[in-house]
Amino acid sequence: MYLFLPSETTNSVMEQFGKCIGFDARGLLEKMRLYLTRKPLPSLEERKKFDHEFATSTSFHGVHNIVQTRSKIRKVLWMLVVLGSITIVAWQIWNRFTHYFSWPTTTSIVVQYVENIEFPAVTFCNLNRFQAHAVANLSIIFFLWSIVSEVLHAFDIDNKFSQELKDFLQGNQNFSIKEFTRNNGFYLNSSTLLECEFFGQPCYPEDFEHVFTEYGNCFTFNHMDLPARRRVSVSGRGLSLLFDIKQAQFTDDPTFGFLDAGIIYVIHSPKELPRFDGLGLSTPVGMHANAAISQLKTVIQEYPWGECNPNIKLQHHKIYSTYGCLQECKARHIQAKCGCLPFLLPGNGTECDLQKFYSCVSPALYKIELMGLCTMGTHNSTCPVPCEETDYPTTVTYSSFVNEKALQFLSMKLKRSPEYIRENLVYIDIKYHDLNYKLTQQQKALSVSELLADVGGQLGLFCGASMITVVEIVEYVFTNFCWLCIFLLLKAPEMPQWNIPAQNEQTDKKGIQEC
Repeated sequence: MYLFLPSETTNSVMEQFGKCIGFDARGLLEKMRLYLTRKPLPSLEERKKFDHEFATSTSFHGVHNIVQTRSKIRKVLWMLVVLGSITIVAWQIWNRFTHYFSWPTTTSIVVQYVENIEFPAVTFCNLNRFQAHAVANLSIIFFLWSIVSEVLHAFDIDNKFSQELKDFLQGNQNFSIKEFTRNNGFYLNSSTLLECEFFGQPCYPEDFEHVFTEYGNCFTFNHMDLPARRRVSVSGRGLSLLFDIKQAQFTDDPTFGFLDAGIIYVIHSPKELPRFDGLGLSTPVGMHANAAISQLKTVIQEYPWGECNPNIKLQHHKIYSTYGCLQECKARHIQAKCGCLPFLLPGNGTECDLQKFYSCVSPALYKIELMGLCTMGTHNSTCPVPCEETDYPTTVTYSSFVNEKALQFLSMKLKRSPEYIRENLVYIDIKYHDLNYKLTQQQKALSVSELLADVGGQLGLFCGASMITVVEIVEYVFTNFCWLCIFLLLKAPEMPQWNIPAQNEQTDKKGIQEC
């Protein structure tokens, strides 16, 4: 509901409001004028005396020499010395502040020796992802898994499979590539894990946790869900495994780049997800791999000194990592566009079926990559570098597995032919090189206290000044400023006497009351 007033009424209200404001302002100015008239302005002699006392008593070195000396030459020399010192100090302080606001850092590297050290997580995969009998008549499976695993690594979809894919989806609407891979992919049991030993103690397939990666079924040793972390107290001993990859039972499609036979593994923190794209270590059949690891901890400063952001927290991971952040970023965009969530990405939502993967998820991933919706690296990117990170640099050496005498021994023990052993067995040793970890820490090169100490040192060196001197100068400037204000106010014209006509007195009072 709106109320419209006549223009005469509006003008009357505005006039009364203006009278109220004018009355308050006139009253305040009148009070200020009365107060200032009671404070007499210091005489010229008093002001000169104040300036002389400041010059002779200040702790700013050199000023009293200008005032007290009677020789003009000495006055000029001391004046030049003082002005030169002030100029140098101002230049030095400017440089110090410029250096500080460039946010300089230093990097320290410390090697810390310990009695025992936490063993990392190790995730193993077979380079041949599927059982041959399950995909004998389903060559489309390799293409389907490549589409599904596109959320983890880049993959170019070939249009030559589009018609075959449509025909397959029409005849298999309830087909689940997730369950198919779980049931018909690589498995870990006593027939594929022939030997397992950790720090002198036997380990079993039950000690491994299943995880999906771009290589299908993979298995993680020393995973995050264990009640206690596995540790080692002697270098040179760790995890030893003997795999049988069963080349006759598992296969893959070479047209998608899977040409090798063996085991691929990645060493990572138990708190982080395995990342194979560009980081996996491969061991071919008939080889013995000796992996010597070391632990590297990295600490990065937050912006503006470094590129990390300590305020970013992940919803589905216990600790922050760039890889985990990218996965959650992709999951958010895909879920918002497609209304479903790929099972290889973290989160809670309806699982995407194959039709959604092909028609929506793949275009969404292309859009994310093209538009840079999930970026990494710098502090203003979607996923900046973590403030703390643990890596495991690895040095791998290889030798032929096994020698002729050991080949005969294993052939009798496993009841397998020497040819089978050389074409199917993979032996991997993973151990610490030394019982220590290297801490690489980015630190602030200049703290606030160091900046103040540097500025104070420059003031003391060139001017003999301190914080007390700064207070003295501030007090002197403030006092002269107040005197200048009083002088200008007293020299201003007399305040006009606002005499209110008798005939309008009642009207004004009424307006004030209304305000």
